[in-house]
Amino acid sequence: MSALRPIALFLAFLFLPLAARAQEPHPSTCMAMARALPGAVFASLRPVQAVSGEVRITYAGHSTYVIETPAGVRIATDFSGVYGTEPLPDVVTMNKAHSTHFTDTPDPAIAHVLRGWNPQGGPARHALTVEDVYIRNVTTDIRRYGTMEQDGNSIFIFEVADLCIGHLGHLHHRLEDSHYAAIGRLDVVMVPVDGGLTLSLDGMSEIARRLSSSIILPMHRHATPLEAFTRRMGEGFDIDFRDSRSLTVSLANLPRRPTVVVLDGV
Repeated sequence: MSALRPIALFLAFLFLPLAARAQEPHPSTCMAMARALPGAVFASLRPVQAVSGEVRITYAGHSTYVIETPAGVRIATDFSGVYGTEPLPDVVTMNKAHSTHFTDTPDPAIAHVLRGWNPQGGPARHALTVEDVYIRNVTTDIRRYGTMEQDGNSIFIFEVADLCIGHLGHLHHRLEDSHYAAIGRLDVVMVPVDGGLTLSLDGMSEIARRLSSSIILPMHRHATPLEAFTRRMGEGFDIDFRDSRSLTVSLANLPRRPTVVVLDGV
């Protein structure tokens, strides 16, 4: 009887509804562990379209960057409704440490609202495909009212045009090896550099160095001198101040040396 069990399981799978069979996460190009994400929820059952080209990244304000994919998908990070609203994004990500990083009343026309925490408790789990971008998250803890709240923040990763782009959110603690393994490769990473409201500059620069991203985009600076962060990155990182709030990036034009790119407005 035991020899027939694999055949029975295969036949049971074969007659499952298509939607049930399609819930397996899309393979990640940035990490080998993406298939281990439990409870992944998809916004689309279509396969990721192989769209190459450039991704446009614009600093909108505070911790909000707007990512525009080659297929025209518009994503706003740490969305509070103040920055990155025009034109209206297709996808917004949020974190709940402060009201400047989320909104309870997002425009109903926004197709995908991804909260970095789970209102029902436990970790938030996102793994969705929107046209040419695959979006997933890695949860971390946040500090609220003097105590640490488990899984209250999410690091969001956007896989598009063969690039791996990460946003650290409102990160309050150093990352463990398991976090780095779950994050995988990041070609571009958005890093809060306020020096205390999130994580100390020593801690944040340690994370940025270990991620070894080609492009590091500071955010959430407040009054912290940029030099206080860039100095801690060390001689292995170049510094590039831009007059524009936007940059376009592709796998082909990533800098040869890891570079802290400071966009206008930061």
